[in-house]
Amino acid sequence: MFSSYNYVMTNNVIIEVCIGNITDALTASRYPIDRIELNSALELGGLSPSLETIRTLKEKTEVPLCCMCRPRGGDFCYDELEYETMLKDARNMLETGADGIVFGFLTKDKEIDIGRTKTMSELIHSYRKEAIFHKAFDELEDLDKGAQILIGCQIDRILTSGKCVYPEILEGCRRIAELNQKYRGTIQFLPGGGVRIENVQDVLRISQSGQVHMTSKKQSDGGYICFDEEQFQRILKEIESL
Repeated sequence: MFSSYNYVMTNNVIIEVCIGNITDALTASRYPIDRIELNSALELGGLSPSLETIRTLKEKTEVPLCCMCRPRGGDFCYDELEYETMLKDARNMLETGADGIVFGFLTKDKEIDIGRTKTMSELIHSYRKEAIFHKAFDELEDLDKGAQILIGCQIDRILTSGKCVYPEILEGCRRIAELNQKYRGTIQFLPGGGVRIENVQDVLRISQSGQVHMTSKKQSDGGYICFDEEQFQRILKEIESL
């Protein structure tokens, strides 16, 4: 594992917030959170942030930034030019200060692209940063097989909803708990995708992950997805009272 930073941990829970712009990232960083998953264009499921966004945030906050490396919306099967560009993007983000890179490579058959995943993981670890496989994992038919492959690729953490979407996320958390029991200490499983005020305690109890990923989002007046500070305060209270 290549986590070299100290976590704040609210009630022994690691909190990761998914953020889509620089202003929201600074707002979220005022709270006791442990990581930011930094994106752009959350409306498209999250794309790579700009280097200047990373650079400015590293100057203004000490919260670790795990940066999305995704050049477009849609599927996770990339052509050669897209793949080569993603490697360059990842290197540039790491050089700019990213604490981890979030990515996912699948084949046309929705299996893990092992060669590309290993290459990206090796690149990230050469900077002694975290390699995180995102929710492309949930498109796999066999999560257990996928976990074994990602362990072999030296992935540090998998973001997953256990193949379920809101409001069925708790069923997915039961799958995550099974994976945690089997592979704990070898790879992390980060539950995310539908975490809400009303279910965050159950997500943590059932998944047995000790960490949680959330967006705490709302639609802004400008038509983009933004951070809902009031909602996040309520989620924090739920975690604190767990």
